[in-house]
Amino acid sequence: MSGLAVTPISTTEAVVASLREKILDGVIKPGAPLPEVDLTREFGVARPTVRAAIQTLCHEGLLKRERNRSAFVPIMSREEVLDLFSVRIPIETLIVREVLTRGASLAGVHAALGPLTRLRVDSRWSEVVDADMGFHHALAHAAGSPRLERLYGSLSGEIRLCIAQLRPSWASPAAMGEEHRDLLTVIEHGDVAEAEARMTAHLSRALHDLTD
Repeated sequence: MSGLAVTPISTTEAVVASLREKILDGVIKPGAPLPEVDLTREFGVARPTVRAAIQTLCHEGLLKRERNRSAFVPIMSREEVLDLFSVRIPIETLIVREVLTRGASLAGVHAALGPLTRLRVDSRWSEVVDADMGFHHALAHAAGSPRLERLYGSLSGEIRLCIAQLRPSWASPAAMGEEHRDLLTVIEHGDVAEAEARMTAHLSRALHDLTD
């Protein structure tokens, strides 16, 4: 692991961002311990800063901490993935329904599609995850319900881990861009039932890949 880049954010936020990227890129392996003393030495920061960063990532679902054990990246079991998607699929189909019934603008979703379409074969997987989540978060925001958006956001950390695990099943990152472009085209068509079915199929494919 390398040091921190100079950015206009707090030290804790910088540690969080660096660890998050390494988790999603697979540099930090699932199950590997992350002792606080090692992280303070790695980043050259105080232990309370590392502790706060770990707490943030635990809250996001990207790290887990157990009694008498250093924080680690959780390995999501098949049962946990099934449980997550049993909640995610209804929420995202509701988001699609709300977007269409409210006649919401999809300008933000089109903007979020850009990073997905620019993915390359050699794109870092953290970029792929950010692009994918950016699209789905943009849809949640377009629905115009702060509570629905917060509800979706509360699952984002575990969803990110799932996308990271999904990596081997994609022919290339570019394939993700094509899939989301097709999904947006169906949503823009304006048929609620068709859009809900397309979102369900999109997420069911991911669930199948993760649990097959």
